[in-house]
Amino acid sequence: MAVGSRTLENLVMLPDAAFWRGKRVLLTGHTGFKGAWLTLWLHRLGADVVGVALAPAGQPNLFHQAALGGMAQSHLQDIRDADALGRLLHQTRPEIVLHLAAQALVRVGYEQPAATFSTNVMGTVNLLDAVRRQGQVRVAVVVTTDKVYRNRECVYPYREDDALGGHDPYSASKAAAELVAASYRDAFLAQAGTALATARAGNVIGGGDWALDRLLPDAFRAWSTGSVLQVRRPQAVRPWQHVLEPLAAYLVLAERLWQQPDLAGAYNFGPASSDACTVQQLVGVARQAFGSGDSQFHSLGSGPHEAATLTLEVALARARLGITPLWNVARGVQQTMAWYRSYQQGRSARDLCLADLADYEGSHAAPAGS
Repeated sequence: MAVGSRTLENLVMLPDAAFWRGKRVLLTGHTGFKGAWLTLWLHRLGADVVGVALAPAGQPNLFHQAALGGMAQSHLQDIRDADALGRLLHQTRPEIVLHLAAQALVRVGYEQPAATFSTNVMGTVNLLDAVRRQGQVRVAVVVTTDKVYRNRECVYPYREDDALGGHDPYSASKAAAELVAASYRDAFLAQAGTALATARAGNVIGGGDWALDRLLPDAFRAWSTGSVLQVRRPQAVRPWQHVLEPLAAYLVLAERLWQQPDLAGAYNFGPASSDACTVQQLVGVARQAFGSGDSQFHSLGSGPHEAATLTLEVALARARLGITPLWNVARGVQQTMAWYRSYQQGRSARDLCLADLADYEGSHAAPAGS
């Protein structure tokens, strides 16, 4: 993998094992889909990881499938418990905080709005207040979402200085978390020597995601049993990306903040805006990668409101951080469906994740999108 000296000119940056080796990292949400992948990667990089999250949700789940419990000092607790979270930071004294814990599903947000706001807003408040009181955290990265923007169904990609908003509780709670982070950065953390950034990532795909109402997991479940995939809002446009893309970005962002605290701020992470595609197009790529499968498209959609068009402008991350995607959407879908296929055929989840990591790290020598 890429280690040692790297420059912004090469525009492809991977996490640096020399940097992460021995770093004390607090990772919230380590039992979730993205958190499980990040736990594995941080362990592989040699970091000393403390995880805090609820117990893994649902069966199956990647955290258990890949047997990740031994890769972090795991604390199963709710980030809404401010006292317990404060004690944990005091005891573990992290140098870097990566905040992924959240209620992360739009439809669950409609069903449980109060819980969504309390987790995503007050959970973030509790964490950042603990960081403020602990006083020795050098870097904090708060992960939000591409849905933090006031969506006007515009054709242009949203930039970091566009207005925040949110029609549904999930999106609004994440926009509020952005304001919380900005307030703590400006009022407390910058002057205390903690560099805080927020990361707004596009729609994530990847092997080991078993959540309901997620397109590729739903496709695998349907096609592997000979059922017809039911697709709502086939013309909706999203910035799809493989899970390793935003995780690499979070890690590189943390490295850069450690070196240059003045880079603190908000960053979009996602595919090139030209690589965004419709739900129907993504299903077509997934079917080709899977090899078979029927789909039924519902043109009027179903369920509560969801944005029709959402893309991100990622030029700021490229210019300031040297981050650009390695895998385009087609490659990401191919890796994802191959993961599911191989897991179905008996390969271990951990081995499949490690193989994807090796493929991703090896891609830095090839043109982006290859």
